[in-house]
Amino acid sequence: MKAHDGMYIDGAWRPAASGDTIDVVNPLDEQVIDRVPAGTAADVDAAVRAARAALPGWAATPPAERASQLAALRDVLAARKDEIAETVTAELGSPLAFSQAVHASVPIAVAGSYAELAASHAFEEKVGNSTVYQEPIGVVGAITPWNYPLHQIVAKVAPALAAGCTVVLKPAEDTPLTAQLFAEAVDEAGIPAGVFNLVTGLGPVAGQALAEHPGVDLVSFTGSTAVGRQIGATAGAAVKKVALELGGKSANVILPSADLAKAVNVGVANVMSNSGQTCSAWTRMLVHRDQYDEAVELAATAAAKYGSRIGPVVNAKQRARVRSYIEKGVAEGARLVAGGPESPSAQGYFISPTVFADVTPDMTIAQEEIFGPVLSILRYDDEDDAVRIANGTVYGLAGAVWAGEEAEAVAFARRLETGQVDINGGRFNPRAPFGGYKQSGVGRELGAHGLSEYLQTKSLQF
Repeated sequence: MKAHDGMYIDGAWRPAASGDTIDVVNPLDEQVIDRVPAGTAADVDAAVRAARAALPGWAATPPAERASQLAALRDVLAARKDEIAETVTAELGSPLAFSQAVHASVPIAVAGSYAELAASHAFEEKVGNSTVYQEPIGVVGAITPWNYPLHQIVAKVAPALAAGCTVVLKPAEDTPLTAQLFAEAVDEAGIPAGVFNLVTGLGPVAGQALAEHPGVDLVSFTGSTAVGRQIGATAGAAVKKVALELGGKSANVILPSADLAKAVNVGVANVMSNSGQTCSAWTRMLVHRDQYDEAVELAATAAAKYGSRIGPVVNAKQRARVRSYIEKGVAEGARLVAGGPESPSAQGYFISPTVFADVTPDMTIAQEEIFGPVLSILRYDDEDDAVRIANGTVYGLAGAVWAGEEAEAVAFARRLETGQVDINGGRFNPRAPFGGYKQSGVGRELGAHGLSEYLQTKSLQF
């Protein structure tokens, strides 16, 4: 798609307050493919004002009508699925097949789930002599990342609209074309002016202005834990609600009774997916010491098959970051069994699929989020040791457990300090709550739990 040279505010594309622009770079060939406006505090203010003006009417719209509007949005996204996939591939570098199967398809399913929830959710209930109402929290400031550009937008905007909130979106500066395409879809679906607004720009400028704006009632942010702390502090000073979906260092625990080959192969695929740029990726594989050598061999073989199948990381800064972690892993004594810091291509922001063995829990690569195609394999002695290692980071976003019997896996999973656990390769569920323990965030996305983040409660006593 061709970029718009303005902001989508109050149902129309309007000139930006500044003439400054942001280059959109294709990670595959490092070429500038387009430019978008660099939003300022003035653009954010105009968008928030539009959202506040539209709030009373949208909040008063019957849930069934809001559901119909969301269904229309889902249908527009579905009709433009190929364009979405091509746009994501152009600005994120994701292989087209993955963009079609995940980046375009999952948001359509999520939008559809909120169309259904808006129609079926009980926004009021009787509790003894009280009637309890769930009402929209107000204007939502949504700040989204680049790694799943459309999914992260829909996972915030769809529940907010279903709840009766209005939204100002500040997308990641690396993937703004997908956000503009979404704004076009909102417009085509006939969602009323001001209900959804888009401001492109840099995080420290437009993102900060949105988080600080007194007209914003809730800030929903997905990104790094460091930035999440800043946004939480800003919102806390104003006693403003936040929803934070932050970093992860998820453990993939393979119990001795599991199908080792399947668990290892699926685990490697999970880490390499989206070039490792997934906050919930199972980047630590925990294997019993009696099966460790076999698991390492299986993982190295599996990773070698991904050399030409994964795309680049998003930009030069991210490539340098991932390389630095690989170099640190080697320096701290981990053993490279696949990949390494050298780029497999002279052009593009590529990182070789990398696997480390002999990783200990205290190593940097076992503690910090790398956000690239890098897997660390750790030994454990028994289940208590595995629980200790799995829970031994500041994060608690996701994870996996493999065992011969489902009951065994479930019993182990219940001991993990993490928000979501896949049992024996359990499938993604767009209606299941997603979010983390500890420094992986505050609140939940997706399904009814995601809807509740955008609602506040009022009770009337009779």
